[in-house]
Amino acid sequence: MPRNRSTPEEQRLRDLAVLRRVRDRIDREYAQPLDVEALARGAHMSAGHLSRQFRIAYGESPYGYLMTRRIERAMALLRRGDLSVTEVCFAVGCSSLGTFSTRFTELVGMPPSTYRREAALATSGMPSCVAKQVTRPVRSRPATVTEPQPA
Repeated sequence: MPRNRSTPEEQRLRDLAVLRRVRDRIDREYAQPLDVEALARGAHMSAGHLSRQFRIAYGESPYGYLMTRRIERAMALLRRGDLSVTEVCFAVGCSSLGTFSTRFTELVGMPPSTYRREAALATSGMPSCVAKQVTRPVRSRPATVTEPQPA
């Protein structure tokens, strides 16, 4: 009996669906302790393969995407103004205040404590949905899309 083999295009679409599920998991569980190894296990891939394929599909590593999600949520919490920077750091799933502050500064352009002070003034009276759009962090590099090479 002949084996049912998929075309390269069908395989690429299946791979993209798996990567979309990984991205969706990051979006849902950003505050949980996630690492690339755990994400890769959930996708039945090696961590290296997941990282390479995720970067090709989305322009950044799974860890970079996770940290961007965490920083976006941290920005919203800091704009509220009722939590300290340390409380926000742990609320978004970061376990190191130093790493959180460094990544926040890279993405937002200012330390979280400065952002907390200035954001409240800059977005006062603005609907939260508009404030979120206006204050969205900009990634350090634009995503580049590369087509997979034929085998």
